[in-house]
Formats: sequence, structure tokens, C-alpha cells
Amino acid sequence: MHKLLEDCPGKKLFLLGNEAIARGALEAGVAVVTAYPGTPSSEISMYFFDISQETDLYFEYSTNEKVALEVAAATANSGVRSMCVMKHVGLNVAADALMTLAYLGVKAGLVIICADDPFMFSSQNEQDNRYYAKLSGLPMIEPSSVQESREMVQYAFELSETLQEPVIFRTTTRINHSTEVVPLGKISQRKISGDFEKDPFSYVAVPAVSRNLHAKLLKNIEKAEKLSDNSKYNLIKDGGDLGIICNGVSYLYVVDAIRELKIEDTVKTIRVGFSNPMPKKTIQNFLKGCKKVLVVEEGEPYMEETVKAFAQEAGLTLPIKGKGENLFSRLYEFDPVMVKQVISEDFDVPYTPTAAIDFSDVPELPQRPPSLCPGCSHRATFYVVKKAAEFMDFMCTTDIGCYTLGFFPPLSMGDFLICMGASIGTGCGFSKVTGKKVISIIGDSTFFHSGIPGLINAVFNNHNFTLVILDNGTTAMTGHQPHPGVDMKQLNLDGYRQVSIEEIVKAAGVSHVSLIKPFKVKKSIAVVREALEYQGISVIIAQEKCILYAKSLRQEKAKAFYISEKCKNHRNCINELACPAFFIEENRAKIDPALCVGCAVCAQICPENAILPLKNS
Repeated sequence: MHKLLEDCPGKKLFLLGNEAIARGALEAGVAVVTAYPGTPSSEISMYFFDISQETDLYFEYSTNEKVALEVAAATANSGVRSMCVMKHVGLNVAADALMTLAYLGVKAGLVIICADDPFMFSSQNEQDNRYYAKLSGLPMIEPSSVQESREMVQYAFELSETLQEPVIFRTTTRINHSTEVVPLGKISQRKISGDFEKDPFSYVAVPAVSRNLHAKLLKNIEKAEKLSDNSKYNLIKDGGDLGIICNGVSYLYVVDAIRELKIEDTVKTIRVGFSNPMPKKTIQNFLKGCKKVLVVEEGEPYMEETVKAFAQEAGLTLPIKGKGENLFSRLYEFDPVMVKQVISEDFDVPYTPTAAIDFSDVPELPQRPPSLCPGCSHRATFYVVKKAAEFMDFMCTTDIGCYTLGFFPPLSMGDFLICMGASIGTGCGFSKVTGKKVISIIGDSTFFHSGIPGLINAVFNNHNFTLVILDNGTTAMTGHQPHPGVDMKQLNLDGYRQVSIEEIVKAAGVSHVSLIKPFKVKKSIAVVREALEYQGISVIIAQEKCILYAKSLRQEKAKAFYISEKCKNHRNCINELACPAFFIEENRAKIDPALCVGCAVCAQICPENAILPLKNS
């Protein structure tokens, strides 16, 4: 039995933030969960995928976040508690559905987990998704700890049903990926089926209907404002006449700072947990007792702007600061020391930072940039494509996935990247105006997510470039989640149908479609070269399982290689592939047999045929 299914109220478990969120949803009686995986939210969907194999809870990895939200919107409007899980940039994809769903509302609770990623640990931007709550008019809840995540996600479901609106549950990486001892509550019984009552003039968003629905949404926002003002998750701690307003993980840094600076008697705080709508009356009353206020929030000045507006409406003129020079930055994550320093300086509190440790006698650590795994089929594909195009003036548009790492030297395959699916759309644009050969790179899961419309656009408008689809049989970057092209029978799971990438490409009207096995280097180069010479849209599908996924399925055929005495130290293997299994010792290239998986790509490019399989590997 999955540990999150233990129905033992009061029992304490050491949980990851994402585990606490999943557990809280189970305790709330969630019956449908939809998701597209994305760090830092990925574990939530993974837990529900596993739990769905043991229970009657329905879970699906949807093709993208927009589809995931649409599925959840339908089930919630059929009276079934539902959850939709995504990372922050995923809400950009789902935004089209989100904005109008706010008009339609829901019948049963619908909670949208939106995991923001300050500092961009695994994201292309660090957008602050609190503005999506304001833009859509939807309520938003923000926990400050792992334990609160379990409790507050249940509150989010209740709030959703009270307002009959979806609720955005915003986390950040430090909440998702921290751990804490969490007491369990009781798991509520799930309602797994429901019915939809037809009411076209409430649910068909044509202009005449939406005009009325917008008015309804504004009334719901007024209700939410009252609920926010009375929410127990807007925590107030009395003190003196210096005020701090904070949210999320910043609240924990503030608590530590106040204690360590010994200013409990001079500083009062409010932690905003119900952050859209902001608790207007609560904050105005808080401000009336302050001579100055500091707003502590990662990201954009979302709360700061609102607090200043509240102060103006109440006729208050006290200084309110947050972002700015010698204050808090709009960049990256906060940390306890930074928060302590800014508080001490702004409130003129003596503070002597701990002396920094002297590392001057410690050798500088070697740089270790992220790299494709040893035996990664993407490395082979990049090498093959680069060799096939070596006499061309080409550029490469790339996409979101493990293969994004191909932009590092020596592979250097990746010149332009915006978002998921954009490799194809931008390929269209560059091919039209640059006069260069354009090669677009996209992964299998990303192709299903948002690449297909771009390909159809390319065919219809008769663009001229080559698309390489990297089919490694899984959604590798976020932890080997399935996508529509995965053979689920290999996972011993029934009830799924496998969708062929090749058939979709041909159905879109692509005339030149090639399949390669990138570990067969010479043959693949010849096929790719032919595709590159084609005038119009050509598509290459590189089929080879992710090596880590293959290992998990016990399908790998590892036979490590070594570099024999025939080596002339040309180092083509290192200079052109840069596989992490290689290292230099005594000025000679060598292979670590513990890392080598036997893909044999290096053996095929060695000019002396000096790379050979170990006999006993």
C-alpha cells in the first residue's frame, strides 16, 4: 500500500512538500487528478499515478496543461472533487481555459496546483504566478510550510465549493521540495462519479452568456474578499509599531530574523496565506498601528503594490517598502541571512553578521555543468545531425527537455529557445527570413504537448526546414512519466492506447519522414543528410529508449568499453561527444566502466578503432 494511503489519523510521517499536498488532497476526498509533469510539481502527479493503480481515484497524465485543466473542469462541474497539477509556466498553457473557467465556475471543488520556481532551478523563467489569480479573479492560497500544505489544500477544496470557483494553490520550490514531520488527518470518502446538469445559459460561454457570467464572477470576488478578511490563514502576531507583511516561505525567514534580532516586542507581523483577494480590512487595520512597514515577498511586488493601495484608500501615509535598492530584489530566491540583513537595516536594528568562513586555502572546485547521461541517445542524435550538416550554414531551434542540454559545447545544438513546442514555430520563422538551413529539435513528450500545431502550420504554409523528433520512449526530464507515445504494456498497465508519432507526422501532410536508430552512426548520418537536402518540411524521428528508462524496465544491454593501446590520443571521443564516462588520466583519454553503458557511439567515431568492449563487462 502506498504510504500516503495510510488512514491513521494522528500518525506522523516525514513528508516532502509535494507528498503533503497529495495527502491533503486525499484527505479532502479528491477523486480526479490531472497533470502535465513539470518540476517542482512533478512528484505530486507521480504519487497520484501510483495511487490510482491501487484505488478508484482517477488520474491522468494529460497531453498538456490546457487539456489537463479542461478535463478537471468537466469533472468538477459534474460534482466530483478534482485537482489539476502543473508548474508555473504550465499555467501559461492552461491560461486560455483558466480565464473563462473563472466565469463558468465549478460545482465541486477544483484546486489548481501551481508550483512557481524562483531562481529557475529547472525552468526557463521565474514568473510570479500570483498575478494569474488577480488576472482571472480567482482566489489563491499560499502555504508557508510542508505541514501547512497538507492542511491548506483541504481548505482550498472547501473554499472552492463555497465560492463555486476554482482555487489556485500556489507553492514555490522550497515548499515543494522541503521535508517536515506531518501529522496525518482522516481520509475522506471519494465521490468518484457525478452528473452534469444542462444549463447552456450558464455554461456555454458565448458573448451574451459571458456578459452575465462576468457580473457573477465580480460578485464572487466580493464574497472572496470577505472570506479573505476572516481567514485563519492570514496569521497576525502582535508586537510594536514596526510592521512586516510576508507570505510563503518568506514568513519562516521573517520569524527566524525577528527572534535572532531580538525584536519581538517592537515588530508585529502578518503572514498572508489567502493572497487573492488580499485581506483588505485586515491589512488596513494592521497598517493603522504601524509607523513603517516592510513587505517581504519573493518575486514581484505583488503584495507591496496592493498594500500601498490599501494604505492610500485608508488615508494612511506611513512608509511602506519592499523592493528596491538596499531592500529586496525581484530576482531569485530569498534566504534567511538576506532577510535578516534587510530587516536590520530598514528597522535600524544592530546586527553583526556571522564572520564568513575563510576558504582562501581551499582549492577551487572544478566546474560541473549539467550534462546528458552516459549513453543518452540524444547525444548520439546530436552528433549524427551535426555531422550530416557540417558543410551547411545552419542554425538550430531547440525545445524544453533533457535535450536542451545539447546547447553546451561540444555538441552545441541549440541556438534559440522560448518555451515548449516553440522549436517548430520558431523554425518556421527563421527558415523564412534567414536563408540558412534550419534544424528544429523537439522531444517526444513535447511534440505531443504543443508541437503538433506548429508542424501543421509548417506544412500548410510550405516552410522549408528539418524537424528532428527525439523519441526516447518517455518523459525523461521530469522523471519518466508516460506520454501518449509510450507503450504502457511495458509498464504492465492496461487500458491505454499507444499513439504513433510517425503516423501523426504523416497525417499532418509531411511527405519526407525518416526513422533513424542514432546508435547506428554511419547509417543515421546518411539518412539525416538526405532529409536535410529535401526542399520543404522533412521530419526525422530518432528512436532509442532513454537509458535510465531502459534500465528501469531491465531492457539495457550494458557492455562497457575501454580504450585500447591503439589510441593515438586524437580525443575525437571527448572533443566531439563529451560523454561523462570519459576522463583524462596521465594525459590519456580513458573510460570509466562503471559509467559506460555500451552504446558504442564513441567506438564508431574513433579513427583508429581503438575503443573496444570489455570482455568481462
